[in-house]
Amino acid sequence: MKSLIKYILIVIALGIAWLFWLGWFSARPPLMTDPATLAGDGATLNYCELPVLDSSGKRAADIAKGNTPGCGYDHFPLPILAACTEPLPPEADDIRGLWRGVSGGHVGHVERVEQCGSRVVVTAAGLIHDYGPNSTGGLNTNDTEGSVLFTLGGKAHCMRTSASMIWEEKILNFYAFGWGPRVVRRYRDGDELIWEYADGSVTRMERLCTLPEEHTVPAPRGRRFELF
Repeated sequence: MKSLIKYILIVIALGIAWLFWLGWFSARPPLMTDPATLAGDGATLNYCELPVLDSSGKRAADIAKGNTPGCGYDHFPLPILAACTEPLPPEADDIRGLWRGVSGGHVGHVERVEQCGSRVVVTAAGLIHDYGPNSTGGLNTNDTEGSVLFTLGGKAHCMRTSASMIWEEKILNFYAFGWGPRVVRRYRDGDELIWEYADGSVTRMERLCTLPEEHTVPAPRGRRFELF
């Protein structure tokens, strides 16, 4: 019996070690975001002027996948789907625009939501999460979480992430790894956007037309322990 318990504990320890390596030491996802998009200034745009989705431009699958550079962008980038005009599918609601938390768990949080066809891109707090058909990668987000746990040899280490964003009855559900538990929900309630996050919080968000100046450069996140 003791041998069995010892074996189980070893397996659990190895599993935890593997997950830690996968999350913080495995190869970072290749950066696929258009360099011009990252170099541009998304703070100059009016986000109450949304693109008309009339099929006159590119489809979602024609545009390169967006993801976070390193552990976070250094300034708010241009929209990933600016040239896309593919109409939304019937199961999707239109939650496009710039949003700010006004009550609940994350007051002051600001995020940009882009949609085109069945593709959704959420840009916030240094991160770019892009799900859906694209010209350079798979459907799921292939990204980093952005919060730096530690630095090693001067290099920042933030956790790898992957998720799907699936529309179900006008609710945008995030599933970890595409097959795991549901971790985030987004949906409209009148003129507000509701954001239910993995920490159990529920945040109500109002629409903004312009990016607040304090969100142009994202604040560093994470414990940032310096190991060596």
